[in-house]
Amino acid sequence: MAQVIGIDLGGTAIKLGRFSEDGICHQSLTVPTPQPATPEAVLAAIADAIFQLQTRPIVEGGLGEDIIRAIGIGTPGPADAAGRTARVAINLTNWHNVPLADWLEAKTGLPTILANDANCAGLGEAWLGAGKHFKNLILLTLGTGVGGAVILDGKLFSGHLGAAGELGLIAIDPDGPECNSGNRGSLEQYVSVQAIRRETGLEPLELANLARSGDAKALEYWQNYGRYLGIGLASLIYVLTPEAIIIGGGISAGAEFFLPAVQAEIERRVLPTSREDLQLLVAQLGNQAGMVGAAKLAWQLALMTNN
Repeated sequence: MAQVIGIDLGGTAIKLGRFSEDGICHQSLTVPTPQPATPEAVLAAIADAIFQLQTRPIVEGGLGEDIIRAIGIGTPGPADAAGRTARVAINLTNWHNVPLADWLEAKTGLPTILANDANCAGLGEAWLGAGKHFKNLILLTLGTGVGGAVILDGKLFSGHLGAAGELGLIAIDPDGPECNSGNRGSLEQYVSVQAIRRETGLEPLELANLARSGDAKALEYWQNYGRYLGIGLASLIYVLTPEAIIIGGGISAGAEFFLPAVQAEIERRVLPTSREDLQLLVAQLGNQAGMVGAAKLAWQLALMTNN
């Protein structure tokens, strides 16, 4: 049976899985990310883990019997438009324009493609998760930062030079806090884990638990949080008119406390014609989404290569 390998490269762990075209994961593996995570050390760790996933003999020049058709990798930073080079990788050491696809192809003999990890998460949710019934959707990952992915007509939209989908960096307040991107008042500055810590001194899970206990201040905070998120999403809806918006990342565990405010803000700010039948959903795949999406990316490459 033909399969592909999906890889989610993170700062502390590398997740890998073998997937058939129907989305079934036949084997998975998690290995620690080498420290320091230099390109050479990470390449060696990925290559070793790929060979650990094989169930058939390795033959010279490839992985054996053509069971694996392609490799997809999600990296913590932007890739180039062709999916060949990791331009920068956040939390990894000395990652600048690393030709990771070329290196892995040389190691394994398999076609390889890269994408930003949030983009891969979006592809994963669109393939097997909360977005599987929609062709046009947005994924927002609410975590340490705010990542995003745009799926248009069932395909990942990566834009000019592969840098599209930085949804957390849109501005919602011209005089707001400074952002590492150079922007001011970006959405990320109001709805990330860092923003929650700055405003409350608490972790998102602590705030969610306080809200569950009926704490008035925590409930009020989540109301305001949902308002800011809704303001940012309103702009994205006008531009993209998605069928669904999927909210993922660690903060989504408290979605019950802020999604009603998000919905209300969207209804207040967006014309009905631009939000008709819009679904606001919570991601379903958790920390497997990046690996799943990388596998979907690999299948797209495999089918394109085969044709």
